[in-house]
Amino acid sequence: MSTTTTLTQSPGRTFSWLLKREYWEYRGSFFWAPVVTGIVMLAICAVALISAQMFVHQHGVTLNGINLDELSKHVAATDVEKVRAGIDVGLLSMGFPIAIVFYIVVLFYCLGALYNDRADRSVLFWKSLPLSDTQTVFAKVVTAALVAPVIAVVATIAMQLGFLILLSLYTLANGVNAIGILWSPTHLLAVWAKLIVLIPVNAIWALPSIGWFLLCSSFARSRPFLWGFGLPLVSGFVVSSLKFATEFSLSSWYWKHVVGRVLFSLAPGTWIDFSTLRELDRKGGNPPEEILSLLSFDSIVQQLTSPSLLIGAGLGAAMIAAAIFLRRRRVEAYA
Repeated sequence: MSTTTTLTQSPGRTFSWLLKREYWEYRGSFFWAPVVTGIVMLAICAVALISAQMFVHQHGVTLNGINLDELSKHVAATDVEKVRAGIDVGLLSMGFPIAIVFYIVVLFYCLGALYNDRADRSVLFWKSLPLSDTQTVFAKVVTAALVAPVIAVVATIAMQLGFLILLSLYTLANGVNAIGILWSPTHLLAVWAKLIVLIPVNAIWALPSIGWFLLCSSFARSRPFLWGFGLPLVSGFVVSSLKFATEFSLSSWYWKHVVGRVLFSLAPGTWIDFSTLRELDRKGGNPPEEILSLLSFDSIVQQLTSPSLLIGAGLGAAMIAAAIFLRRRRVEAYA
């Protein structure tokens, strides 16, 4: 009786409890998947450095005949910045495997979030509690959009720190002091600040995917994965087969802005327009600095007001509302 009263009178505490429930139920996917991926990546890096050590022996690490710890004495400050920009891009690119694992984990989480409760009939138990369907679904949205990304970002930062430690030990073992270049606090804090700031941007951008997969999870009576991917892909092929769609270039637009957004917005960073890099590369720019410019704080703020993000967020919210509506009325599933 006291538990029911607490749940009824404390909406904030109830929602916190729902988030804890989602985390503990899917802890293996949310926590251990990125952690294990980071450990595997560090193991690969360690093997690569050990292999490199077999060739380096005691000759030291040089760049055009200059020892790395003497690099700053032989190059201009702008060149050192280019080296650090390359290191920053390398650290960010190390997060790709964790980003891929994150996409797969959250994809299947969303597809099963509302379907699994109906498949094992536990939905009847959860509906017997003083919990609204809105609270239940919204907790799953927050888990997919914020909780899982936060864990993935923490795992990425830990992996980057591990890699820097390995690389520092490797260079020190070869008589090279690369601490000043590898551990520049300004650059490291900027990289980590961007990873943290990108969490809400990626969360808003991912709403079309989260909404669509939760909607499929709420209405599918079996095989929500086939519904989630089958309907967008079939609609894309149908649009491509229409003559007027080909004449007005509607087909490519539909695949990119509808099918692509629905299926792959969950992947972090898919809002970045890398096509601008080709134009910058033709002008003879520095690729690492160009990539970092796409992730500048100005670019991130500008993305928050882009029509594509706002329209997608609105459609994602509409699909989440539809999932809540179906959650209230559907309790059966045929696995």
